[in-house]
Amino acid sequence: MAMWIQAQQLQGEALHQMQALYGQHFPIEVRHYLAQWIETQLWDSVELDNPAEEAKAKRLLDNLVAELQRKAQLQGGEDGFLLKIKLGHYASQLKSTYDRCPLELVRCIKHILHSEQRLVQEATNASCGTGTQAMDSLSQRHQQINQAFEELRLATQETENELRKLQHSQEYFIIQYQENLRIQAQLSSLSSLPPAERTQRETTLQSKRATVEAWLAREASTLQKYRLDLSEQHQKTLGLLRKQQTLILDEELIQWKRRQQLAGNGGPHEGGLDVLQSWCEKLADLIWQNRQQIRRCEHLTQQLPLPGPMEELLSKLNSDITDIISALVTSTFIIEKQPPQVLKTQTKFAATVRLLVGGKLNVHMNPPQVKAVIVSEQQAKALLKNESTHSESSGEILNNNCVMEYHQATGTLSAHFRNMSLKRIKRSDRRGAESVTEEKFTVLFESQFSVGGNELVFHVKTLSLPVVVIVHGSQDNNATATVLWDNAFAEPGRVPFIVPDKVLWPQLCEALDMKYKAEMHSGRGLSEDNLVFLAQKAFTSSSNNPEDYHNMTISWAQFNRESLPGRNFTFWQWFDGVVELMKKHLKPHWNDGAILGFVNKQQAQDMLLSKPNGTFLLRFSDSEIGGITIAWRLVWNLLPYTTKDFSIRSLADRISDLNHLLFLYPDRPKDEVFAKYYTPPLSKAVDGYVKPQIKQVVPESDTMLDADGDFDLEDTMDVARHVEELLRRPMANQWSSQQS
Repeated sequence: MAMWIQAQQLQGEALHQMQALYGQHFPIEVRHYLAQWIETQLWDSVELDNPAEEAKAKRLLDNLVAELQRKAQLQGGEDGFLLKIKLGHYASQLKSTYDRCPLELVRCIKHILHSEQRLVQEATNASCGTGTQAMDSLSQRHQQINQAFEELRLATQETENELRKLQHSQEYFIIQYQENLRIQAQLSSLSSLPPAERTQRETTLQSKRATVEAWLAREASTLQKYRLDLSEQHQKTLGLLRKQQTLILDEELIQWKRRQQLAGNGGPHEGGLDVLQSWCEKLADLIWQNRQQIRRCEHLTQQLPLPGPMEELLSKLNSDITDIISALVTSTFIIEKQPPQVLKTQTKFAATVRLLVGGKLNVHMNPPQVKAVIVSEQQAKALLKNESTHSESSGEILNNNCVMEYHQATGTLSAHFRNMSLKRIKRSDRRGAESVTEEKFTVLFESQFSVGGNELVFHVKTLSLPVVVIVHGSQDNNATATVLWDNAFAEPGRVPFIVPDKVLWPQLCEALDMKYKAEMHSGRGLSEDNLVFLAQKAFTSSSNNPEDYHNMTISWAQFNRESLPGRNFTFWQWFDGVVELMKKHLKPHWNDGAILGFVNKQQAQDMLLSKPNGTFLLRFSDSEIGGITIAWRLVWNLLPYTTKDFSIRSLADRISDLNHLLFLYPDRPKDEVFAKYYTPPLSKAVDGYVKPQIKQVVPESDTMLDADGDFDLEDTMDVARHVEELLRRPMANQWSSQQS
């Protein structure tokens, strides 16, 4: 209900936008009287593109109707009688409207709540003046766009008024012209009259004709000036429309697409599409009004031809405004939900395309069909250069046709591809050391639709973000590297799909940090020390000074083509292994600050030397992908744990098992950090059986220690392998130790 209270305090344009969210599809009275109930429901938990979620949506609809009916019954007294009837009517209306399509109700309410939240946030930032510089800049841009729309609205209204004046003047001119023809006809008929009467009548008619012809001559000149002035006004309006459209399509929409691309690397979820649609719809409305005015001017010119350049001027105006609306329609055919950028064959995937001006131009009156095909990088280049007029395919996508649907509640026209599957892929010849996981494809969506009763027909196309096609899960790691590099470093308007071969190290750090934070679902990303550790690994450097790496560049080959020195894996493969391990098993511990992670072996030893025995830390393995090891004062490093180990026994339980471990570096008692994650003790015997328990131990035999009292890791591995062979069960169930 807090959101509704804030929404009611909106003013001006924001209030109008909020009110426009409601109508017969969802009355504002329902929002008002069920505000608290509506805001406590889990609308976002319903996946709108998943038909299996319909049952969940149906329950929400039924509960909404029941809540409305309950609210109606609570109304009493004379004042509540009308409200009782009204709420009951709304309950029946919503039931009737959405009973067969409950997902549409959820879509409607989600749109309303998200829009209200945006409007309230924008109003709050504008009023308190405490927003960030980015928000201030955003508000200024929005204000600039809104002011330009108001200027365009006034200009369009002015040309409409002038056009009506021109039409009225021309109609009167035609009446007078007909009067002149009538006078001429009368003069011609005087020959049958007697001479005296003919002379008198002729003098009167000729005088009258001279007056009318003089007026027609003056008025013709005035009409021509009106037409020229009106053409100039339209030319100015078209200039304003072009400028506004450039701002929205070439800046705001491009920035939205860039945010969408960065979201593929874990950046903030792209928002603001509804705002963009509202702008594009305003553009479409204004362009169409001006186009209709120009068409009416053409009709008036044809109705009353006058000497002058009007025909050429109007032809140019008509051509210009058709180009403007064509650019708007083709640019606003966008991909709202991208297909997965790592695309596995024989696996179901989804995507959504949307036409931002579809509702305003009534495209949905004849719903267009959208087709999806997968094309190669070379084919994409040819399409953008208009070298290819037909869409060649590099593979076969099942369920690749979809009809666009209009959602009245949100005013969106979109096509939801829910069950596509890539059956096969045709690869091109690879260049040099390029692997299949470096080859980029794209999903091309295309459609054709008409505007203005087949007056204008548009063929539209849009390309997805680059996708890498794999046939086995083992390729996912390297394919993800290709996608991350492309998402992070692609330039707007590039030739498909060119990316720099080298980038500055801080640029890559930003991309890695974005990815890491997204996978951890927290604000705790990579610290400067973590990034120095990664730089040391990437560049085989020992410098601890961050400044030493600021101007260094890292190449794609260093990132994920060449193995690290002395290893059989690349920098990215190591980093991605860490991300996967943390995401699946250790996310809470990272967010608690319990895992240092990015610390090498020597650093760990140096840190622990000054601490009492029993102090330990957790660091990522240097020698194994997706491994983490415990280092402590007595035993420097245990054999790294991997996902396989943690699927048997959790990290917290393994730390609990080892009595040698007392303090998490620097001095936190281990139970204080990990106790909340310990598995509760097993219950006693059930039905006469005692359930066995897995517990980790570390051998304490003197034969396991070297001359300095440290763990002799080579001997330990020999024993461990021997025990595993004898017992035929994983080492993770017992103990294991190896220098990482």
